[in-house]
Amino acid sequence: MNEPHPTRPDYEAELRKTGVRITRPRKVILSILSDAGDHPDALEIFKRAVEIDSGISLSTVYRTMKLLEEIGAIHRHAFEGGPSRFEPAGEEHHDHLIDIETGDVIEFHSARIEELQEEIARELGYDIVRHRLELYGRKRRAGRSARGG
Repeated sequence: MNEPHPTRPDYEAELRKTGVRITRPRKVILSILSDAGDHPDALEIFKRAVEIDSGISLSTVYRTMKLLEEIGAIHRHAFEGGPSRFEPAGEEHHDHLIDIETGDVIEFHSARIEELQEEIARELGYDIVRHRLELYGRKRRAGRSARGG
């Protein structure tokens, strides 16, 4: 599950706008993030980075991720039971299903869920400003019913 995003974020340009210097290690990290089709955590980004440049440190990965998060270029997700994972900001809204056995993160969008959330908020006298939906599950095995039997 490592398909590149259809529109590659230009993290380098976004950091340059804020006056951040783009070092070689940062360039490698930003390239990895731009090409990532998954939701990597900092350690996974680090592992991918040291395959390209063995001089990159985990602290450089953390600092770069923090900078990108501060300028709103990425979103940090602290999915239950695992490390924080990252994805590009500015993508169309979607929700996540997390496989509790493999840790895979599956993005999905449901108009029915969106409508139901709006209806619930409206009934309670609220307008939704933002939301996140995370579902945690395990893949059904052949012969196992939807209720886990």
